[in-house]
Amino acid sequence: MVEHRLRKNGWLSMHVRLKGVKRVRKRLADGTIRLYHYDRATMTPIAGTPGTSEFAASQAEAGRAKAQTRSAGTVEWLIRQYRQSGVWKRLAASTREIGNLNLKAVEEKWGAMPIEALTIVPRPGVPSARTLLLDWHEGLAETHPRAADAKLSAFNGVLAWAVDKGHIPRNPIGTFTRAYRANRADLIWLPENIASFESVASPKMHLAMMLALHTGQRQGDLLTLPWSAYDGEAITLRQGKTRKLVYVPTTAALQVALASAPRRSPTILTMASGRPWLKRHFHTIWTETVKAAGIADDLHFHDLRGTAVTMLAEAGCTVPEIATITGHSQAHAQKILDRYLARTRTRTLARSAIAKLEDHRRTRQMETKTETGA
Repeated sequence: MVEHRLRKNGWLSMHVRLKGVKRVRKRLADGTIRLYHYDRATMTPIAGTPGTSEFAASQAEAGRAKAQTRSAGTVEWLIRQYRQSGVWKRLAASTREIGNLNLKAVEEKWGAMPIEALTIVPRPGVPSARTLLLDWHEGLAETHPRAADAKLSAFNGVLAWAVDKGHIPRNPIGTFTRAYRANRADLIWLPENIASFESVASPKMHLAMMLALHTGQRQGDLLTLPWSAYDGEAITLRQGKTRKLVYVPTTAALQVALASAPRRSPTILTMASGRPWLKRHFHTIWTETVKAAGIADDLHFHDLRGTAVTMLAEAGCTVPEIATITGHSQAHAQKILDRYLARTRTRTLARSAIAKLEDHRRTRQMETKTETGA
């Protein structure tokens, strides 16, 4: 009877086409026949009826368990365990997305390596796991240094977690020399850069610029910032990367910009259609606007965060005050100031020096005219 009902609803025929699923019919004590489903490789029971979301979820879970069993004792297994850990789940969604890409590359290269090989001391003439991993990193860095650093850093995080959990006795990577060295100490948005950008920016891009400069928040947090976070006087948000709750009183200029912005979506920043920005699309439009503005410096949206820190410092804000607004630690905020203020202060001092020189020349000219009676 049960089988007849399944066939009538199309579930039984759907089940037949499912790969890796074993069907078992059992007679119950009352004489009725019940149909059960199992993962064929592990005989793990699959809950629900074929064609339902419950069945699909249970089958996927059985598949994950099968993959874990198949890869037990290898680097692939270690990475899969890490992805199920609380450490991984507490990361921001954007961080997990990037991490998945980097760890996938690690799995493809080193997934089959036994866990024991990570820390054993090989016989003379045989490279250790650390040597192999650093050589791999060096090879990748010849063409893509930044990507090479990201992949090895992602694996380094897995290994550090594995040490804490007792899976391995020590981390074979630990510290390593990074191939990519970015020095953005000189790259902040100067007033002339901002003016050039605003002269060609659409209202959507102008509002994004205002929010970044006047709040010091990350692009990811601003693209998802809802109107409900703004009460007319301040913006309150929980940062996606650090999970810090920050309270940012808004400037008069930002209040005017927000008051004139259309509310076509729950989020403040939207595309022309009124839908929230896709990160890649926003990056494209922002880059096009920077190019149209004729800004020659290699300025990124993220540099607005450092620019906001310098603006707050030049306005007389203390490091603790700046850190409270931007969400940085005080140590990190001070580090930013040490790096970024050099350029603005250098220009200010240079202008001051030239102004004094011109004043001195005018004074000398006046004295000369007085002495000669000219």
